[in-house]
Amino acid sequence: MRLQNKVAIVTGAAGGIGKNTTELFVKEGAKVVACDMAPIPYELAGVEAYQLNVTDTAACKACFDHVIEKYGKVDILVNNAGITRDSMTAKMTDEQWDLVIDVNLKGLFNLTRHVGPCMEKQEKGGSIVSVSSVVGEFGNIGQANYAATKSAIFGITKTWAKEFARKGAPVRVNSVAPGYTMTDILKTVPQELLDKFAGQTMLGRLGEPEEIAKAILFLASDDSSYITGHNLSVNGGMRL
Repeated sequence: MRLQNKVAIVTGAAGGIGKNTTELFVKEGAKVVACDMAPIPYELAGVEAYQLNVTDTAACKACFDHVIEKYGKVDILVNNAGITRDSMTAKMTDEQWDLVIDVNLKGLFNLTRHVGPCMEKQEKGGSIVSVSSVVGEFGNIGQANYAATKSAIFGITKTWAKEFARKGAPVRVNSVAPGYTMTDILKTVPQELLDKFAGQTMLGRLGEPEEIAKAILFLASDDSSYITGHNLSVNGGMRL
């Protein structure tokens, strides 16, 4: 029970990595506020569903206020909400660019701007984990907008690791960069492309959402108590 009595907020929690993270956190003893624009399609003891658009600044403040009023603290924040709107750069529209930037980057900022300073005031600090991507590390054709947001997470993670701990509070901030993982998004990709992605890994396969969730759990828990400002690549040994 590595998260016994912890309170966590997980965004993008309706499915995929967010859902698996929520389920794992609950098993480890946490109370989880599971946030998503879509309704949370599952019910678990210890999970509170909260419908949230992370691009809405006021709504994020209201969500934070609700969690503090109800639970009294935030021990863990998992910034997992994210979208793709793929297109070659020459054909990418302003709408495609702006929407991905808003959700993946502004959405990350909107909750952390409240949670981070709150953790600074807590005796036991807290842990913030943001979900980046292998695309942020290596880039990918047709994903300039997505790559930009996921690369930015590395820099903002190091900045927050310095900022929120500057007064001595044990606040840790890290990121996870999953490789190609079998979420619903990949289920629409042709099999020949999935085979190509799998062939680019040393392990010869794609990742599973629960494997990413376990990495997030590690960084969220005291198992990683001396790790901050770090990006953990979970990609099966990508070779690009």
